[in-house]
Amino acid sequence: MELDDAYANAAYIPEGESYPPRWEAAAAAFRAGAKAAELDLGYGPAARQRLDIFRPEGTPKGLMIFVHGGFWRMLDKSYWSHLASGALAKGWAVVMPSYTLCPETSITGITREVAAAVSLAAGAVEGPIVMAGHSAGGHLVARMMARGMLPVAVASRLRHVMPISPLSDLRPLMRTSMNADFKLDEAEAVAESPIFMTDRVDCAVTVCVGSAERPAFLDQARWLSEAWGCPLHVEEGRHHFDVLEPLESKDSDLLGTLLNSAP
Repeated sequence: MELDDAYANAAYIPEGESYPPRWEAAAAAFRAGAKAAELDLGYGPAARQRLDIFRPEGTPKGLMIFVHGGFWRMLDKSYWSHLASGALAKGWAVVMPSYTLCPETSITGITREVAAAVSLAAGAVEGPIVMAGHSAGGHLVARMMARGMLPVAVASRLRHVMPISPLSDLRPLMRTSMNADFKLDEAEAVAESPIFMTDRVDCAVTVCVGSAERPAFLDQARWLSEAWGCPLHVEEGRHHFDVLEPLESKDSDLLGTLLNSAP
């Protein structure tokens, strides 16, 4: 369809198809060596309503939640475990949820599932909460800031939200073949688009995107930054698949930005 190529990533990244198996292998190796991990905890009855908790040594400074992408149609938490390493090294617990995929559920349904996952995670780890999400996951963590999406006791603990390469205006996706799975109409596309969220929880937000991303993703990140009046952090030389790699390093600017605003 009209915008399929605009939202294609792998074809425009050198060896793009090699990234998912590399992520999966790195994540599996990380879990195998994790000293304090609670895996596949249920936050609901569906098969994919599961999350992993990785805990640091000692009392956590707080909780980082990472929500994966994949256009709400692909992947799960098992591809991303290694991204917890940077935050763990800085003394933070990390939670990574999976969620039901389209077309088995809607994007609205996924948003509600992630809210349930965040609520359960908040009960498992005390302290401030920061959230990061990539691509579709960037959309999902942004949606968590809608007032009333999370219980007040959970929302009050939010300190920083970082949508990374987010999808912030869902209306263009109605002009892609992926909409056969999304089944978006204008009403849902607007309701689920973070750029239209005016009643939000008060916490710090930083939008992040790689400088080498596709123009559509650069636009989506800029639209959210402009709509919300929040900073836009550009990772120089990074594309849609490697923009997350700095989360692995405790000394990266990206991770520092996410964690340092929290007490």
